[in-house]
Amino acid sequence: VQLQASGGGLVQAGGSLRLSCLASGRTFSRGVLGWFRQAPGKEREYVAGISWIGSSTNYAGYADFVKGRFTISRETAGNTVNLQMNSLRPEDTAVYYCGIKSSGIPTIISSYDYWGQGTLVTVSS
Repeated sequence: VQLQASGGGLVQAGGSLRLSCLASGRTFSRGVLGWFRQAPGKEREYVAGISWIGSSTNYAGYADFVKGRFTISRETAGNTVNLQMNSLRPEDTAVYYCGIKSSGIPTIISSYDYWGQGTLVTVSS
C-alpha cells in the first residue's frame, strides 16, 4: 500500500488549501484515514479522521483546533480522501501526513499501518 499526500503550498493567513491523500496498491472497502501534522520541533498531532464501510462514511472527526475550519471527505469513486482547509492561520504551518488502516480509533497515531510522505503547508502572516 502506498499513500500519496499532495496539495500543500504557501498561502497567506485566511486563505485556503485542499490536501489530498491517494491510496494505491489495495482497495480499502472498510478503512480509517487520518490526517496528522508535525510542526518544526513539535510532535506529530492528529488533525482529522474519517472512517468508512463500502461507499458509506460512518465517521468524520476533527481536532478542536481545526473544527469549523477544516473538512475531511472521501471520494466515493476511489481511494482518495481530501482535507479542505479554510481560514488558515500561521500556526497551521506544518508538514501534513496521511495514514490509513483497516479499522480502529482515528486519533491514535501509533495504530496506523501505512503513511504517506507528507506535504508541507506554510501559512504566512
